Amino acid sequence: MQPSTSLSLRDALLALAVMVVWGTNFVVIRIGVEHFPPLLFACLRFAFALVPAVFFLKRPAVSWGKLAAYGILIGAGQFGLLFIAIRGFITPGLASLVVQSQSFFTILLAAFLTRERVQPFQFVGLFLAAIGIGVILWNTDGTTTPLGIALVIAAAVCWAGGNIVARSSPGVDMLAYVVWASLFSVPPLLVLSLTIEGWPAIREGLATAPLSAWAAALWQAVGNVMFGYAMWGWLLSRYAAATVAPTSLLVPIFGMGAAAAWLGEPLPGWKFVAAGLVLAGLCINILWPRFAAIRGVRHPPSS
Repeated sequence: MQPSTSLSLRDALLALAVMVVWGTNFVVIRIGVEHFPPLLFACLRFAFALVPAVFFLKRPAVSWGKLAAYGILIGAGQFGLLFIAIRGFITPGLASLVVQSQSFFTILLAAFLTRERVQPFQFVGLFLAAIGIGVILWNTDGTTTPLGIALVIAAAVCWAGGNIVARSSPGVDMLAYVVWASLFSVPPLLVLSLTIEGWPAIREGLATAPLSAWAAALWQAVGNVMFGYAMWGWLLSRYAAATVAPTSLLVPIFGMGAAAAWLGEPLPGWKFVAAGLVLAGLCINILWPRFAAIRGVRHPPSS
């Protein structure tokens, strides 16, 4: 049976809930890194995702090597760098926008590693997104720095690498995949935290962090992994990917909105311009194949 191409009202609301969780999580991250060293906070995120879920979820049918690669890229790479950036180098709202460049890095990595052909519309989308990030770089100030943007872009590259690893094992249970891969996220993050942040900072963070900081760490596992990945995977199992994927465009919208509402992050005009350019690039990348397919059905080529 072909997957459905139209979300029901219930499932559309479910997809919306996932995007709200993933978008507002950038504010939650800011709360966590204000009290924990960022690498320690990332370590806690994956530790809570790992235990106790690993005892209830069957290991996915993939090699240990793929789980290790994914765990290191997403753990020490994506989230380690992202948490460092949000600690004081970039605002959460802009981080939620810039990290979406992973979509384009995934395309470029796939082209380099697996010889997938980059389509012209993808170059157009990449160009628009690059201009949007250029607008952000042009307007860096005390709250958003070039280093912060570089860290988030590096996090996006690691995320893209994780995407390539995950794509090499299609059809697996992504919730179980993420949980078991956390086995390989926790050790490097702990070693990096001990080496870079030091035991005194770790001890102080663990001893003095308020309940809100511990709740933020727990939410990384419960909200983002247990709810987010589980529901996202369930939606992808019921609907065509082209139907579900466009909802991810809401993540930076909720991210920037939550940062403005809860943290008082300003929204000057240039941020709307940057967001518009990046989201336009993402829209072209995600929606153009579906639009082209519809046109192809309506206007079949003449023989």
